[in-house]
Amino acid sequence: MRLLYSLVWGLSLPFALFRLWWRGRLEPGYRQHIGERLGFYPAYANIPTIWVHAVSAGETRAAEPLIRALLARCPEHRILLTHMTATGRETGGKLFADVGPRLQQAFLPYDINWMIVRFLRHFSPQLCILIETEVWPNLIAQCQEKSIPVTLVNARLSEKSLRKAQRLASLILPAARAISSVAAQSNPDALRLHELGIEQPGVTGNMKFDVTPPPLMGERGAALRRSFGERQVILCASTRDGEEELILQAFVEQVPLLQTNPLLIITPRHPQRFDHVASLLESHGIRYLRRSSLNHEEIAPIGTDIQVILGDSMGEMYMYYAACDIAFVGGSLVPLGGHNLIEACAMGKPVLTGTHTFNFSEITEQAIASGAAFRVDGALSLFQQAHSLLADEKQCQRMGAAAYTFFLQHQGATARTMQMLEKYL
Repeated sequence: MRLLYSLVWGLSLPFALFRLWWRGRLEPGYRQHIGERLGFYPAYANIPTIWVHAVSAGETRAAEPLIRALLARCPEHRILLTHMTATGRETGGKLFADVGPRLQQAFLPYDINWMIVRFLRHFSPQLCILIETEVWPNLIAQCQEKSIPVTLVNARLSEKSLRKAQRLASLILPAARAISSVAAQSNPDALRLHELGIEQPGVTGNMKFDVTPPPLMGERGAALRRSFGERQVILCASTRDGEEELILQAFVEQVPLLQTNPLLIITPRHPQRFDHVASLLESHGIRYLRRSSLNHEEIAPIGTDIQVILGDSMGEMYMYYAACDIAFVGGSLVPLGGHNLIEACAMGKPVLTGTHTFNFSEITEQAIASGAAFRVDGALSLFQQAHSLLADEKQCQRMGAAAYTFFLQHQGATARTMQMLEKYL
């Protein structure tokens, strides 16, 4: 099965490279470092290396506390941080700008044997740490052949992903069984990972609870909030394709019924969709400003005629949370599985989420049970619930306090993960 998988990868390589070029129209990072995706890298000093693979921006942010703990625990080692997306690499560059040469970034090559062999020969990592959901059959097989331990940390697996993996059992099961250690985010994740074929996965929690909100983002959030005056602010964060249309239609229908003039902030999950969402705003006749048009530090007052701020920036999610009164976390109005609520809780904001949260089911249910979050069944319900909360200041404050308490209570996953990794360091 792995031979067939490798053959399919080889045949699809020209299409994968074309896709990189095509995505590079909107995200130039995809047209950079193309050689790395084929296993060709600049010279690398012969230094003991711990390799951390974080596919995109979310996984990279989740890995931050672990990487900093590894740097402190292993001062003689260099960290190799690999990605698959341009946004992941950009996020890593910003997060670890202070680290210097002890951390090197690269793109992971495609999962084709000869490329993986070149990668492993070039960097000679002593340990591979995969973040969240990555199981690459050839990568894991080549690491096993070269006696490089492979660990999967902050691991999560939804029912949908489990069913998909089980349909490819003859390919995925050998890779899963070759993983040396697994640290799952939750008990349900651990059970599903065990069902996939991983022996004795541990449960260490979600490392995103250990990420410290950058003070600069709090300051920028305060500056952004001052520019809004006394207006109440609803944030729709990490929205996905299909959600913005629902949100904007409901916003247009609801706002004329209100006595207040709330401001809506929309931050699409993927930067290549910023212009698309701007077109949607224009098609609805909504008056809006783009974040990219505003001063980064001291923002001039924004007129009450502006209805929406389009968050067309990367790496400023904490700023948007700091600037809002209520936060809706996207990917949950449509069946995409949702996103985690941790950043909103870390900023002490009342959280709203839709019904499709299967990627983060346990953490979402826990947040709702603790009083930190509320589930809505659609875009109209989103605004109705938001307006109800904003009209009740004490309830809003209670939910915000519960959210921050929920955030604090779930910290410590990084320390538990480091204990699991200790035998490999």
